[in-house]
Formats: sequence, structure tokens, C-alpha cells
Amino acid sequence: MAVTLARLAGASMLVAILMATNAQAADPLSGASLYDDVRRYDSFGQHRYGSPGAAKAFDWIAGELSHAGFAVSSQPFTMRRQYDFNAGSLTIDGQAISVVPHWWIPEAFASFTLTAPIVPSGDAPGAFVRLSIPYERGAYLTKERRAALEAAFARRPAAVLLTIDHPSAEIFIYNVDQEEKPWPVPVILVGAKDRAVLEAAETAGRQVTLAIKGSYQRDVPGRNVIGRLDRGKGRAIVVSTPVTSWFTSTCERAPGIAGFLAMARIAREQLTGVDLVFVATAGHEIGHGGMGHFIHAEAPRPAAVAAWMHFGASLACYEWRQEGGRWTTDRVVDTRIRLINRSQSLDELVRRHFRDIKGTHRVGQEGAVGELREVHAAGYANFFGMAGLHPLFHTPADSAAATGPEVLEPVIRAFASAVTELAASKN
Repeated sequence: MAVTLARLAGASMLVAILMATNAQAADPLSGASLYDDVRRYDSFGQHRYGSPGAAKAFDWIAGELSHAGFAVSSQPFTMRRQYDFNAGSLTIDGQAISVVPHWWIPEAFASFTLTAPIVPSGDAPGAFVRLSIPYERGAYLTKERRAALEAAFARRPAAVLLTIDHPSAEIFIYNVDQEEKPWPVPVILVGAKDRAVLEAAETAGRQVTLAIKGSYQRDVPGRNVIGRLDRGKGRAIVVSTPVTSWFTSTCERAPGIAGFLAMARIAREQLTGVDLVFVATAGHEIGHGGMGHFIHAEAPRPAAVAAWMHFGASLACYEWRQEGGRWTTDRVVDTRIRLINRSQSLDELVRRHFRDIKGTHRVGQEGAVGELREVHAAGYANFFGMAGLHPLFHTPADSAAATGPEVLEPVIRAFASAVTELAASKN
């Protein structure tokens, strides 16, 4: 039977309240314990780099690692810039719709208000132009989509109203890096669900008012949280997961964080043959800054690492569909873009332990995706992990309702069985 987003969120909350609130009191690998951590992450709100929600998430992770018996430290670092976005709206005939700038907005337009028409063709100085581009099922803008934006910029508009045709019809944003130049004019994301409102305004030549509130920050402080369990073995397993993302981003980030914490909670009893280094990284969405800083200054050298296990994005999320204007799910796990990644050296082991997990298998260079690309590039020969997309990925609609205990548990148990074998191995 189909379940609506609102009903599912309410039912999940009730179930969680009736359960023990301390995830460690139960089996750390149970779906109930994992989902408790998902809900905790969700409760912090937006997790963008430099945000209060991200800071709360790192505080919580540090506390859980300490409680699990790890020596915990923070690795402070800075990222050269961050745009601190506060609010955005587009108002047409008194109707306001939510909008979000696509990073990087020009610094002179960090905050601004502009009233102008949407011009359908030709040069548009002082006005808006609209652009719709297909969704490429990825996390980064392609060269082809950048070329479409360049064509829009050539019309000399005051701003581009960009709709990315994401299947959710929600606002969708792509990751960026620190080296990218700001757009020549603001690029403002408008969800596909609001496309008809823009089309009507454009056709009628109505004035629309765009209001953006934000500010640029320089040398923005962040931190990685590192937990170490040093047994003097001289042979380590590294476990990593990103913590930050664009919005609340719960099913993008929280299943991996729940798995990360579950591995820490079983470490003393089950992962006994190795030293352990756990790292929760910051800055993923604006340039993978945290992982680079960790590898450069805090990670054990490649020769001392038996394996690197990474919990990436969207490990266990539901399929969703629209019915009557509402999001609905049958609680079936979405596996359309779910990658099971590993080095060639760990291919056989990962195939055995993940044999019941549906996804696309990637081996070697092809498997070095997400933050595993930094791991592979730094010379760590033995790595594995998972990463993917889900129907609400990189949208404001991503919440704890996008996953649940029954889809979390099989995935995290596969990780646990694989890393337990690696820890016991003498190789």
C-alpha cells in the first residue's frame, strides 16, 4: 500500500519515539538503531558547509565516537570561500515561490532585489531570461549544460532563471569546487513544479521581483572529526564518510553516517585485528575540502592501510513518485543509480559480502567515485564503498522520510561483514 510523505514522516516519528532513544542500547546494526541516527542527523536541519546544522552534526559524531571508545580529535581547516545563503523568493502578481542561487553567485549580487520582466528572446539587458536544461543524473554540471548557460549569458540579462528538469520537479543544485569562477550574472534555480508560473509571466510580459539575501565569507572555518583506536598493530583500516551537503540532505548523507557510527560501535568487539582510523569530513559539496586535508595531514600512509572503507551518498533510499500532487512511496529501495565500488584487489571480497545488495558494480579506477577519487589518487590500493543518487538527491525535499529501517539494515550489515573479514585477515 502506498504511503504519503507526510504520513510516513509522522509514522516514522511515532515508531522512533516508542523505541529506545539510545542507538547503542540495541544492536548497532539493526534497522531501528540505524534509523535513530538518521533521525538525529535530520534534526539538525541544513548541513551546508559552515552552517550551524553542520557544526551540530560534527559535535554529535565526535561524542558518539568518544562513547564508542575512540580517541577523538578535530582537524580544523578553512575553505577559501563560501556563499552564506539566507533566503530567496520570486514574486509574480503577489504569488511568491522559493528560489535558490546556483553557486557561485557574483559577489556584487550576494544580496539584491530586482524587478523586471522575463524576456523570451534576443538581448535582455536589465531583464531576466529563462533556461531549462535536462537533468543528467549526476552531481556536477556537464560541459554541454555549461554551454547552454553561456548562451543565456550572451543575451546580457540581469539574471538567468534556471530550471533543471529533475524528476522530482523540486529545486536541484549541482556540486561546485573552489576553483570555479562566479557566474557573470546570478543564476537562480527555480523548481520545475513552478515552470508554468514563469511561462505565464513571460508570455504576459509581467514584472517579476527577485529577492536574494546572502553574503560571501572568506577563509571559512570547518573541521573533520577523527576517531582513532590504536592497538599498535601497524596495520590500519580507515573508515570515512562526508557530513555536509546543500540542504538537510538526510537520505543523501545520513545512511552513510549511520553506518559509520555503527562500525565504530562494533569496533572494540569485532574489529580487533587492526588499528582503526575513522574520519567524518566536511566541505564535500563545495570542493571535497575535508578529505583532501585529511589525506594530506592526518591519514596513515598508504603502505600502513590494509583497506579504506567509504560510506558515500544515498546508500539506502526509497523510490518515490507523485500522486495527486503529493510524494508517495511503497518503501521499495531505489537501486537505479547505486554504485558498489572497490579496488581490483578487493573485488572478490566485496562481491561475496554484497551479493544480496542490488546495485551497479564498479571496480578499479571506475570505482573511485565521490571522495574515493581522492583516496585512489593518493595511492591507497585497497578501497571499497558505496555511493549513489536517489529521487530527492540535492533537493530541499530530502528528509528522514526518504529512508527507513528495513532498507538501511541490509546495506550496513554488508559493510560490517566485509570489514570484519578484513580486520581478521593477516594480509
